[in-house]
Amino acid sequence: MLGSEIVGQSVVRPNIVQLDDIDKVILQELVKDARIPNNALAARAGIAPSTCLARVRALRESGVITGFHAAVDPEKLGLKTAALIALRIRPQARSRMVEIARELSRLPHVLTSFLMGGERDIIVHVVCASPAELRDFVSEKLSSNPDIANTQTDLIFEHIE
Repeated sequence: MLGSEIVGQSVVRPNIVQLDDIDKVILQELVKDARIPNNALAARAGIAPSTCLARVRALRESGVITGFHAAVDPEKLGLKTAALIALRIRPQARSRMVEIARELSRLPHVLTSFLMGGERDIIVHVVCASPAELRDFVSEKLSSNPDIANTQTDLIFEHIE
């Protein structure tokens, strides 16, 4: 029973939010454009604006919607070199992987960090001004980190949404 826990004779399941088709439309539209006006969102979902507002509030309160974010084009900021860097954590530091991933997320150039299963432990998505800046980042911030056993850098040629 994946994701379940047995308590006494009953099974306790994690809280999973059940979404109907209207909720799914609301989420799809908000993912496309989180700044969509409520009346336009309501029209796309086929519901009244007041109902739409209540549904969005319920999705936030249930934790389905965790926040609204601005999408930034790194190239407009002069950050033209993007990469995914796979990291292998040393065995003695494996108990601290979540903490290490959070520390990496706070580094300059890091957009996000992912804890992984499989051959690599953490993948970081980074943007830099140039390949030389990326090389320096890997050398100074990752390869010199005593918790990191090795890195593998893959350049991103284009992000397609």
